[in-house]
Amino acid sequence: MNDADVSKQIQQMVRFIRQEAEEKANEILVSAEEEFNIEKLQLVEAEKKKIRQEYERKEKQVQVRKKIEYSMQLNASRIKVLQAQDDVVNSMKDVAGTDLLNVSQHHHRYKHLLKDLIVQSLLRLKEPAVLLRCRKDDHHLVESVLHSAKEEYAEKANVYPPEVIVDHDVYLPPAPSHHNAHGPFCSGGVVLASRDGKIVFENSLDARLDVVFRKKLPEVVEQSVAKKGMGSSLIDKGTSRSSLSKTFKDPQAASWSGCIMEWRGLCMMDGLYCCLVPG
Repeated sequence: MNDADVSKQIQQMVRFIRQEAEEKANEILVSAEEEFNIEKLQLVEAEKKKIRQEYERKEKQVQVRKKIEYSMQLNASRIKVLQAQDDVVNSMKDVAGTDLLNVSQHHHRYKHLLKDLIVQSLLRLKEPAVLLRCRKDDHHLVESVLHSAKEEYAEKANVYPPEVIVDHDVYLPPAPSHHNAHGPFCSGGVVLASRDGKIVFENSLDARLDVVFRKKLPEVVEQSVAKKGMGSSLIDKGTSRSSLSKTFKDPQAASWSGCIMEWRGLCMMDGLYCCLVPG
């Protein structure tokens, strides 16, 4: 083999090796490109996932803040409604308490009321001897009806007339005045107790108003909510005066049948309480 053939063969081997190297380089480039694309896609998806998670977290935070703000506003509104209801109910009680002061102004009617209150108190206590306290201004009225009250109680309870001692040393507080606006006061009525003082039955007008107020409070609030503006009349305007008179005529009816606080005020009518429908 001469030099020319050797050179030719060498050239062929060089071309073959170069071709092999180029093909291997192309394979490496293609593989690297694929790996790069896969890695890039993974990185992009991972970042997208992070962004979505961050967005969802912030969106939940916004929703939570909205719910908290809504709840706070709702609670504030409820508090305002409850405060308005409380103001309406308390104003009703204040008006009723103010009108109670007018009860004792009608002496003839108030005299009969005192008698009924004494009889009711005796029926509740059922004691053979009791101590009676009243306002100093009502002392002469109580003395005038005491005998008839004892007789009526004895007839109803089918017992002997009890011994009723009127306390001349301790009286119930007087009606409120400008000079004693914040001190203890009593709008009228009586308080009876057993001789040993262990059993006390407070039958003053203020105590009865408090009892009826507590008893009828749920109904009053319910009706006040049902009426627009909560300032409407809380009394059925179809109620007749005769039915109202019957309600209050029997002092033994539980808490005067719970009718006082459904009305805005109290006044005297035929010696009995009746309602004043607010204008």
